[in-house]
Amino acid sequence: MKLPKKLRWLASLSMLVFMLLVSTGCSDKIIVLNPKGPIAEQQRDLMLISTVLGCIVIIPVLILTAVIVWRYRDRADRKAAYSPDWAHSTKLELIWWGIPILIIATLGVITVRSTYALEPSKPLASNVKPLTVQVTSLNWKWLFQYPEQGIATVNELKIPEGVPVRFEITADSPMNSFWIPQLGGQMYAMSGMAMTLYLQADEQGKYWGSGANFTGTDFAKMHFDVEAIGKDDFERWVRQVRKDSPELTLDGYKQLAQPSTVEAKTYSAFPDGLFEMTVTKYASSHNHGLSRQETNDMPASHHRHGSDQDGEHGMDMGDS
Repeated sequence: MKLPKKLRWLASLSMLVFMLLVSTGCSDKIIVLNPKGPIAEQQRDLMLISTVLGCIVIIPVLILTAVIVWRYRDRADRKAAYSPDWAHSTKLELIWWGIPILIIATLGVITVRSTYALEPSKPLASNVKPLTVQVTSLNWKWLFQYPEQGIATVNELKIPEGVPVRFEITADSPMNSFWIPQLGGQMYAMSGMAMTLYLQADEQGKYWGSGANFTGTDFAKMHFDVEAIGKDDFERWVRQVRKDSPELTLDGYKQLAQPSTVEAKTYSAFPDGLFEMTVTKYASSHNHGLSRQETNDMPASHHRHGSDQDGEHGMDMGDS
């Protein structure tokens, strides 16, 4: 049965409206489009600008394709002009070459400026002192060390609201990718390298964090909860962890580094220089956002906790 022309147009328009409503309503489900921090907001804006600029070319091309197919379809009463000798139009050439060139140039300028502005090791503009969190990717879990607070966690990350967080990221396992979509883009965690990433949560709440690389059997379980809480609540949580949690010893770390999955854990202390030891265990010449002098100075400047027994072991991690 052939539908009337008006009914066909109405159906097409309804489908377009439906798609727009569905895509708009998904912004809370697609978490990268629901940012909760300054970095994620800028990255979201860059994605939207790029999409809009691309649509300026794509949408007219798709519409014209449909119009041409419909207008010049083969039928007996076709009234469209037939010009077999037509070969060139300066005006049309300027339109279909000029507009894409301008869009690509604009997109290039915006992308370059945003790339420099969003350099991951660039400190965030803030009057608040950044919180340092050292991140180690393990098979198949994440270890978070708070050097200034002297505590550590596994698969659980708490940060204070409105405070820049300086993540120092490495791996004691195959390469992975540290990612908190609502706070910012991903950063690779690689053995022998200390990567730096600045993020910030502007709102209190729970956010999803994950490893974004395939690393073996249980890579899908390498996710963790990120909770942004008030500054006072963060201090209370730190005191509670120091009071109620066991210490992470060097032997305990070696066992933790073995391929396995674990539930969230907290530790009241960890061996001095554990993060730096993990980095230099594989190589000492690679870093991102950390100078060689900073890397060498980090054990003394960032770590306060660790048992004497750990010191007697000399931080030998060769067996891990």
